Order: sequence, then C-alpha cells, then structure tokens
Amino acid sequence: MRHRIAKLVKDGLYKEAIVLFSKHHSASIPPTNFTFPYVLKACSELKAISHGQMLHAHLLKSGHTNKHATTDLTNMYMKLGVVDSAAKLFDEIPNPSISLLNVVISGFSQNGLFAEGFGVFKLFSVPNLRLDSVTVASVVSACENVVNGVQVHCLAVKIGVEMDDYAATSLMTMYLNCGELASAARLFGLIEDKNVVCYNAYLSGLSQNGVVETVLRVFKEMRGLLYEKPTVVTMISVLSACGNGKCVTFGKQLHGLIVKVELEIDTNVGTGLVDMYSKCGSWECAYGIFREMGNNRSLITWNSMIAGMMLNDQSENAINLFVEMESEEGLKADSATWNSMISGFLQLGRAEEAFFFFRKMLSCGVKPNVRCITSQLAACSSLSVQHYGKQIHAYVARMNIIDDEFLSTALIDMYMKSGQPYLAHNVFNQFLIKPKDPAIWNAMISGYGKNGNSEAAFDVFSQMIKQRVKPNLVTMSCLLSVCSHTGQVDKGFEMFRLMTIGYGLNPTSKHMNILIDLLSRAGRLDEAFELLQATDETSATVVASLLGASKHHSDSKIAEEMARRLLELEPENPIPFVILSNIYAGQEKWNDVHKIRKLLDMKGLKKSPGLSSVGIA
Repeated sequence: MRHRIAKLVKDGLYKEAIVLFSKHHSASIPPTNFTFPYVLKACSELKAISHGQMLHAHLLKSGHTNKHATTDLTNMYMKLGVVDSAAKLFDEIPNPSISLLNVVISGFSQNGLFAEGFGVFKLFSVPNLRLDSVTVASVVSACENVVNGVQVHCLAVKIGVEMDDYAATSLMTMYLNCGELASAARLFGLIEDKNVVCYNAYLSGLSQNGVVETVLRVFKEMRGLLYEKPTVVTMISVLSACGNGKCVTFGKQLHGLIVKVELEIDTNVGTGLVDMYSKCGSWECAYGIFREMGNNRSLITWNSMIAGMMLNDQSENAINLFVEMESEEGLKADSATWNSMISGFLQLGRAEEAFFFFRKMLSCGVKPNVRCITSQLAACSSLSVQHYGKQIHAYVARMNIIDDEFLSTALIDMYMKSGQPYLAHNVFNQFLIKPKDPAIWNAMISGYGKNGNSEAAFDVFSQMIKQRVKPNLVTMSCLLSVCSHTGQVDKGFEMFRLMTIGYGLNPTSKHMNILIDLLSRAGRLDEAFELLQATDETSATVVASLLGASKHHSDSKIAEEMARRLLELEPENPIPFVILSNIYAGQEKWNDVHKIRKLLDMKGLKKSPGLSSVGIA
C-alpha cells in the first residue's frame, strides 16, 4: 500500500492517494509508519483540513505517534494554516529535533507570523543543536528586517553553510526583500554553481526592486552561462522588468524566446506578455496575445488586459472586455477587476464614470479594498465631485472601517483640499487615542496651512508633540510651507532650527526651496538669492517665486538672473520671456525687448490666457 500511495502523491494525484488510503482503512489493512507522511502531504496539498484531523486522530488511536509523525503532522497543520494545532503539537515536545524546529519556524513565516518564527529560533537554538542550511533558510524567511537577517547570515558563516545553494539563495532573497541590493549582489557573485533556481530568485528580487537594466543584464548572463532552460518564473520576472522599464524591443526578443522554448501556452507567461505589451504602449500586441490564449486565459489575464486598455486610454475596449468576461466567459469580476476600471477612469480624469463603476461594484456585493477607496477620495477634492467624497465617507462609516488610519488620512486630505477643514477636524477627532503615525498629523497641518489657518496648523503640531509623536521630514515641510504662505519668516527659521537641531533631521532640497520661497515672499531677496546659490537642487516653482518677488520689488538684477534660470529649467514656458521683456521695458532697453519678443515668436510660444472653471453639483 505504501508504494502505491507514495507514487500517487509523487505524481500529484493527491485525491486518489487519500481515497486509496481510506479504502485500505475500511478493509482493516493496517498502515505503516511510512504511509502517513505521504497521506498527510496529500491533505496539505488539497487543503483538506477535516481529512488531516481524522488522520491525526487515527495516528493517536493506532499508536503510530513518534517524533517523525509529529514533525509531519506539524508541517501539515502549518501548510493548512491551522497554526494553533501545529503550535500545540510543538509545545508537547520537550526537546524538539532540528527537523521539527525547521518546520515550525518556516511554518510561522509562511503564515505571516514572522516574529513568532524568529522567537522560536532564538528560544531553541541551543549550542548542542546541530543547525543546518535548512535551518538558515527557515530562519531567514522569518526575518522582518535586515538587522535580524545579518545575524542569520553571520550564523550561516559560523556553521559553514553560507555557500550552500539553498541557504545562500534564501539569504540573497532576504537582502533583496529588504532593499539591500549591494549585499544581495555580493552574495550572488560568491555563489559558484548557480542554478536556475538561484537565478530566478535573483531576477525576481531585482525586478521587484525596479532595477530594470540589471534584470536584463543578469538574464543575458544567465542565457550565456547556464545550460538549463529558463523557466516560467524566469520569464515572468524579466517580462515584468521589460514592462516597468518600457523596454518593448527587449520584450519582443523575449517573446520570441518564449515561443522557441514552448512556454507561450502557459497562462502565467501569457498574462505576463499581455501586461508587458500594455505597459509599453503596444496595446494591439497585448490584445492579439490575449485572443490567441483562448481557453488558457485566467481571471488574472482578463484583469491584466482590462487594466492595459485603461492604461492606454482605450476605455471603450475595456468596458467591452468587462461585459464579455461576465457574459460570455462566465467569470465573475473580483475586486482587482473593478479596481482596474475605477482607477483607470480616475487616471483619465473621468470621475463620473469611476463613481458609476464604484456604485455598481457595491451593488454586486464586492467589497472595495482600502486602496480602491483612497484612490477615489483623492479625486473627490475637485469642486465638481465633492458630494461623492461625502458618499464614500458615509459608506466607510457604515462598514465600520473609519478607524483605519490610512483611510482616515485620505478623508482628511480630501476635506482639506475641498475647503472643508471642519469636516477634516471631525474625522481627526474620532480617534480618542491619536495615531502614532505622523502621516495623519501631517495631513491636518498641511490642510490647515492650505486653508489659510496657520494658528490651527501650529496648534495641531503642538498637540502632536504633547502626544509624543515624532515629526518627520514631511511634517517640517508642511510647517515651513505654512510659514511661507503666511509670511512668518522668524517662525519659519525657528521651525528650521527645530528640525535640524531639535530633531536631528537633515534638510532636503525641498526644505531649502521652501525657505527660499519664504524669504522671497517677505521681500528679503538678497538672502533668498544667497540661499538659492547654496542649494544643490532648485525647482522651477521656487525660481519662479523669486522671479515674481524680484519683479514686485523692482529688483531688476535678480529678476533678470531668475528669468534666465527659469528659461534653462523650462525652455518651453513663455512666462519668463514675458517677464524678462517687461523688465527690459521698465529699464527702457528697447533693443533687448525686441530680441526677447523675436525669440518668443521664433519658438512659437504664446502666453496662455487665464481660465477658471465652475463645477455644478
């Protein structure tokens, strides 16, 4: 019986293996200790919790419980997500083996309980326990930060498994997940016998970190050095990089290779091709592949094609695909499908259509996620669609998710931008215990500043300090902007000193630009110009601010310099030409006025007339 069940499990015929075991059990044919591991694996693969629990009871009843059976049972419960049962089994073992320890640590990690997994390792990694490469791989998957990861790396070096394929690949993946690309590259370079699994892990991590050129270079190296054929995972990672980097030429070459190695029939690869061509702006190619896939299309493929159509401003095609998917294919739109339609219309500036699909999604019983709701709130600050924002707020309140900090921050931002700070204040005050995340405080400070209420902005900041919430660079940008818009120069420099000396934050070019704007608005042009000279990066907006202030205060020397700088930053902007012409006219330099006007005509630039719009609710 054991050999037949083992073969079925190895061939992926899990259901058949369980049926065969049940038949033998009914016929009172006793199993052996070697039978249970295969049946338990079949239960975990099929997510058959009830069958697994019955097997557990059978093991206890038949007396087959030993350290190997306990390890297999624990592994099954972890893979089924029944963590409590797995933990209970583990707790009953006073001196766990290294195999059981590995299963528990990796199991906690697979279920998102990273701290628990790392805690088990620290508690049981006693000196007499022989750790191995599997332990390192299990523990490193439980590391939530690079500090813990480096400690595990040191352990790998200490026990001599740093260069083991399994351990090294896991360590490299950890570094990539933590954004430590240099450490990952060093480790990748040290691995002597790289196989396709190692390359796949590296390519996937690089792609997720957005280093497109490196992905393409490593893939070329892989093709030249490795005899193994690229796998589905390889193709998906490189296709993703091509799409994100808009490398359509390389993508087409990769498409040819995919056909050559006969991977085009794979659903995931086909979906990756659709996504790549869509992101590269070749929606016709994406659509052609989508149609060629036929019955190999999954819901994810449909979602990718719909999102691609919206990305390429083909909203009518997207709507037709949406209808076709539900009516002809019998697939039901999930939250990702609805999000593609809603976010697509929002990106196209068509808020009415976006909210129509949002209401339709709710009527179909699909619950939007926080990201979907916040993306719509961001669009609701426009005067013409403010009422939708209040409707969304009402929905959030009904669903009792108003205490979500990210969502509340979006609501505050929406109300502040809509000129309704009192409603933003109401949302903020719903938190009896104020959040420790500075983001929500920053939204309040920035919002009050934009609505001209600097006193309220600084009151919120004072409250933030009393609640022992540490300000970040964004907080200080918001406070400096408030000072700039209200002309509070002394207060602005007080905030700047507080940022650098009080909180030890290093100012960025953005903070320096705000200070330049603050000085410009206050008419302290020489100081503003001196600060601008010392700043590495200056934005066109700040240069324009100093230009406007120079013109207002009749400082033609600085105005002329700023106009020239603005021309360098924005050569297609007619405003500096016009201001420079006006400055020369004020100085009666008519030849220079003529040159500027001629240059303006040669470039075909015209000053755009002012426009205003009124939204009708």
